[in-house]
Amino acid sequence: MSSTLASPVHSDLTIKKSRFLGCVEPMPDRSAAQQRVLELWRQHPGATHVCWALLAGGQSAAVDDGEPSGTAGRPMLEVLRHQDLEGVLATVVRYYGGMNLGAGGLVRAYTDAVAQALLSAVKVPLTRVRTLRCTLPYSLEGLVRREIDAARATLEEVAHGSVVAMAIRLPEPDAPRFVARLNDASQGRIGWIEG
Repeated sequence: MSSTLASPVHSDLTIKKSRFLGCVEPMPDRSAAQQRVLELWRQHPGATHVCWALLAGGQSAAVDDGEPSGTAGRPMLEVLRHQDLEGVLATVVRYYGGMNLGAGGLVRAYTDAVAQALLSAVKVPLTRVRTLRCTLPYSLEGLVRREIDAARATLEEVAHGSVVAMAIRLPEPDAPRFVARLNDASQGRIGWIEG
């Protein structure tokens, strides 16, 4: 099962006078990651490179930021994959120390910066979430709201028309039990909408 991080974790490595400042942190998507990278450039105007890797579903990325192709972003991404992380951004700010590390040395440096940061990480398992949509008579609204609270689900939408329409968000593994409990309690008077 994939995990994300509870909070950002950091590392600070010096290799042949080059300094590598690593950070791995929760990140929802590519636009938020790009904003974070811009923020790092503002915080470290003297840095030579800000390389990064993002694992976030279909928005994953690996950016070498001027380092030789495949020596920074891709190795960082592989560390995240190996740790089975999701929704996570790894960044490494490099201050060049005047000595070339070579391609192998760069791969090791960027890999180590991310791996060292992850040594102190608190991982949080990811649970898929499902949104259930239903319609019900007004007389059942109180019952359904109590069941939502009891299940620690979230009422995302509610609309009052000829009937009450609700969108309820909860962990996917809990959904079948929740639906069965409501069907039982309402004697089948709740209409579930597929999709």
